[in-house]
Amino acid sequence: MALKTKYQQKTDEEIVLLILNSGNQELFEMLYSRYFNKVKDKCFSFLKDTKQAEEFANDILTKAYEKISGFKGRSSFSSWLYSITYNHCIDYLRVKKKLHYPNWNDSNEIPEIIDESETDFEEANYENLLTILELIHPEEKVLLLMKYQDNVPIIQIAKTLRISEDAVKMRLKRARTRVIYMYQQKFNQNN
Repeated sequence: MALKTKYQQKTDEEIVLLILNSGNQELFEMLYSRYFNKVKDKCFSFLKDTKQAEEFANDILTKAYEKISGFKGRSSFSSWLYSITYNHCIDYLRVKKKLHYPNWNDSNEIPEIIDESETDFEEANYENLLTILELIHPEEKVLLLMKYQDNVPIIQIAKTLRISEDAVKMRLKRARTRVIYMYQQKFNQNN
C-alpha cells in the first residue's frame, strides 16, 4: 500500500520507466488498476460478452507487462496499451468469424463517391452511430475508434494492424464512407 501511495502521482510513462529500471513488478499493479476497466470496456465493445471481456483485459494487461520493454515512449502508454488491446481483439475476431478484410470489403461494396462534407456527425444520434459501428467490419471499427476516439497516430495504427500507412489512410476513408452511407441508408439522414 505504501508503494501505491508513493508513486500514485507519477505518470504512466514515469511508472513504466521505474519498472524498466527496477524490475519491480508491484509497480505494474498500479498501471493494471488504472487500466483494467478501460481495457475491459474496449474489449466488451467488440466481444459483447462481459466475462470474456474481463478475461481478455487480464490477458492483455499480462501481455503488456511481458512486453513492457517494447514500450519506447514514442506514444503515450495508453495508446501503446490500446494498440495491444485492439490487436488482440481483432486477431480473435478474424479467427473466430473467419473475417478476412479484403474479401469482406469486396462483398460489402459501397458507392464510390460520397461527399463526406455533407454529413455532420456532430448532429448525428449517438445511439444510431453506435448501431452502425456494430454493422461494419471489426477492422473498420478498430480503425475508426483508434483514430477518432483514442487519437492513435496513423503510424501506430499501421503497426497494430500490420498494414502500411497508406493502407490505413485508404481504409479509414473507406470506413468513414461506409459509416456515412449506412447511416444515411438506415436513418434517412440525407442532407
